[in-house]
This record gives sequence, structure tokens and C-alpha cells, in this order.
Amino acid sequence: MTISEDSSHAGMLAQSVGDFVKRGADLPRVRALAQTHADFDAAQWRQLAELGWLGILVPESCCGLGLGLAEAAIVAEGLGRALTPEPYTAVAVLAACVLEQSAGPLRDELLTGLASGERVPVLAWQEQADDFGGLQVATTAMPFEGGYRVSGEKQFVIGAGAADGYLVTANAADGLQLLWVPRSAAGCTTGRQPLADGRTYGTLTLKDVVVPREQVLASADAARAALNRALDHAAVTASAELVGIMKRANEMSLDYMKTRVQFGKPIGSFQALQHRAVDLYIQQELADAVLRDVIRQLDGAPDEQTRALSASRAKSRCADAALAVTRAAIQFHGAIGFTEDCDVGLYVKRAMTVSAWLGNGRNHRARYARLSAKVLRKEAA
Repeated sequence: MTISEDSSHAGMLAQSVGDFVKRGADLPRVRALAQTHADFDAAQWRQLAELGWLGILVPESCCGLGLGLAEAAIVAEGLGRALTPEPYTAVAVLAACVLEQSAGPLRDELLTGLASGERVPVLAWQEQADDFGGLQVATTAMPFEGGYRVSGEKQFVIGAGAADGYLVTANAADGLQLLWVPRSAAGCTTGRQPLADGRTYGTLTLKDVVVPREQVLASADAARAALNRALDHAAVTASAELVGIMKRANEMSLDYMKTRVQFGKPIGSFQALQHRAVDLYIQQELADAVLRDVIRQLDGAPDEQTRALSASRAKSRCADAALAVTRAAIQFHGAIGFTEDCDVGLYVKRAMTVSAWLGNGRNHRARYARLSAKVLRKEAA
């Protein structure tokens, strides 16, 4: 089943994404990009913009579609099936959600450019490997002649290779600041590090970067609220990508089991493998069901605590299921599954990177436990 099958436009969108993938967003293209150490195709990005998918969460006043998380998740799932390397979730969800909750004339300009594909803003918030919520912010913003001087370093910036600027979090005397820093700003340098799946992440170094006040997008409580909401929505959309990855990996395994012959019969006829395949299919369907339930909750604009609980519920379930399904796919393929030429290996690597980004299953289970305990204490008080 696909996400949001209860609406006709959702089915049409899912079909559109499937057609788009078949026309060229396929695994040969992914392999070719990996050989050039590039994880961004400008022509492909323009096509995503022309189809309107980059503007799904962008308000109509900024030339977007003004739709919800359900539609963004449909696109993410479809692109996940094809291992599309372009940073759809990082830009069209994570950055878009932060900007949508921001204020000022720059906000509208960036959102309009994002929807059209002419601007590629990327959120740079993480500084420690274990801080997927952006709570530990050592980057500083010192007041300076109508603006700030910003210094610090951001890690694990997905989409940095294509970004024309960054949405940076920094601490100032009056609280957390959310700032726009153009890639070309003096004192701003971007390094790139490899990921397991052939893509890269960015390391952003800021040394006395001057940020005028008109480039301040949100401050204090508003900045924290925008960041938290964006991270939760992006975690759910990343979960949809993981569902697409595991569905395709399962399909590849079942197809192989029908054709691989051992002892004179297809290995798919062996009862032990059938039981294993059923167990993995159950994990896939449970993840899909949890994801669809969470999306309905988040599109209903719940309170912050309910939203956080729901997001962690989806990411933990989908991350663990995707890793289990893709790793088993390697085993189903036998020795050939370990070779570089076997496509199923690409799905394992992508599942590893997406499941770790924005918090892995263990991180989100721990978060869910903390938040649940907080709720229980409040109810008992």
C-alpha cells in the first residue's frame, strides 16, 4: 500500500513519481553520479521543481502548492525506491519547514526560489554526532553594527554540495538565532565528506561571518520552535524514503528467489526462505502503517509534544525495518549480493545513511521514552 491511498490526488501523485523515476531517475544514473563524486544533478533538480514537488510544503503566496506532509512523503517514498541522490528531504522539507515558520522579506524570497528550483537553501544545525535535535549549539552570533558576527562549525550538512546558502543556528545573548548565510559570504567555507552510499555531507566553517539583521529569519523561542517542527517533519519524510527503500529491496529479493535455482528448483520454494520473506514483509507493512498513521497526526497540526512523539515513533520503526529488510536482501542474493555490481547493495548503503540521519532507531526510542515519561509525570502531578 502507498501513503494516503484514501485520496485520488495522492494516487495520481504516486503514479507521477513512478513515471518520473522510470524516465531517467534510475540506478544507472545513481552509479554514474557516484563515479563523478557528485550527488546533485542540476537538470534533475529543475525537473523536480517543474513538477511542483519542491514547492509541496511552500505556501501558495510564495508560488508553492501549499499541500501537506502526506504529499511530500509520497514523493520521498517514490524517490527512495530509485535511490535518487538529490537532497529532496533536506531542501523541500527540512529547509522549507524552517523558512515557512520564519518571518521577514527574505523568507518569501527564499521560499519562492526554493519552489522554482533557483535557490537551494540548506539547514546547518548539527554540531555533534549524537545531537540530532540541535540542542548543543556552540556557534556564536556576536552583535556587530546592525547585525551579527558568526563563528562556529556545523557538521553533517546534507545537501551542502548543491547549496547556495545555509540556514544556520547560532547562540546570541538574546537566545538562539536562525540566520541566512550565503555560501559566498566572506569567512564561510564548505568541506565535503563521503557517505557510505556514495553521496557526501558538508562541513560548514564560519569565521567572523557578517550577517546583517535583515538576514535574521527567527530569534529565541520562534527560532527553536521552527527548528523543532522542521526536524520532526523531516524525520517523518525520511521515514517515507526508508519505506520506499525497503519496499524495492523486498521486491528485488522476491524476484531473485523466483529465478535463482538450487538443487533443481527455485530457492523461493524453500520453506525456510519463505518464512523469512514473510517476516520481513510484515516488518515492511508495520513500518508503512505506522508511517501513514503518523502523517495523519502531523498533518492535523498536533501540539509540540504529540508531534515529537509521533515523529520518533515513525523514524525508529522505519529505520530499524529498513536496515533489517535490506541486510536480509543481501543474504537472499547469496554471494552475488556482496558484489559491487549487484544493485541490492546500493539499497543497504542508502538505508544505512538515511536511517542514521536525523537520529537512528535507538536515538528515537530513547527520545520517545523521555517524552512519554514527561507526559506521565505531568498527568500524575
